[in-house]
Amino acid sequence: MSINTASPASPRMGWPFGFVLVTSLIIAIGSVRYLIPGAPGGAPPIMANAFTSLGVLTVHAGFALVALTIGPFQFLKGLRARRPGLHRWMGRTYVLSCLVAGIAGLVLAFGAKTGPVSTAGFGLLAAAWLYSTTKAWTSATARRFDDHRRWMIRSFALTFAAVTLRLYLPFAFFSPWGYDDTYRAISFLCWVPNLTFAEVFVRVRPK
Repeated sequence: MSINTASPASPRMGWPFGFVLVTSLIIAIGSVRYLIPGAPGGAPPIMANAFTSLGVLTVHAGFALVALTIGPFQFLKGLRARRPGLHRWMGRTYVLSCLVAGIAGLVLAFGAKTGPVSTAGFGLLAAAWLYSTTKAWTSATARRFDDHRRWMIRSFALTFAAVTLRLYLPFAFFSPWGYDDTYRAISFLCWVPNLTFAEVFVRVRPK
């Protein structure tokens, strides 16, 4: 039986994997500031959230940065082939991190200072993140590995919203519609295109 040992540098992974890996690690490292009391340099709408002072943001950021760090490596076929035990333990850590961060994110959604549209956007993101990650886990435990891979792609597409959110945020400061209205749009834009791309991908390449 042949084993595909694709790595970040292989032609099959290419620059898209490199982009995902590098941006995920950058955002994960940058999110460490939210674990520091007062979160120096924290985004104003996040710091103004009604639940930030209760420590919910710290829980969300702490577990989300773990998921964002681990997630890209779970797609390396070489790692899965050579170190299946490590892949499984990293997967368990990823799932736990997503579930805890997702629950905290759902709470934070209800404290959004930019109103019900932002609450809907981030709340649906958290709900979809929890659902897709749970499905990824249950399909793995049931040994339905094709389903598991598809749900993991969807799950990480939603984890990657942490990156796309920050790619969009600078535009909010220069938007002709104002910061708050643009931020409301970003609450959907940071994850809907990601999930749409993931869905198209798993349907075009079901294996």
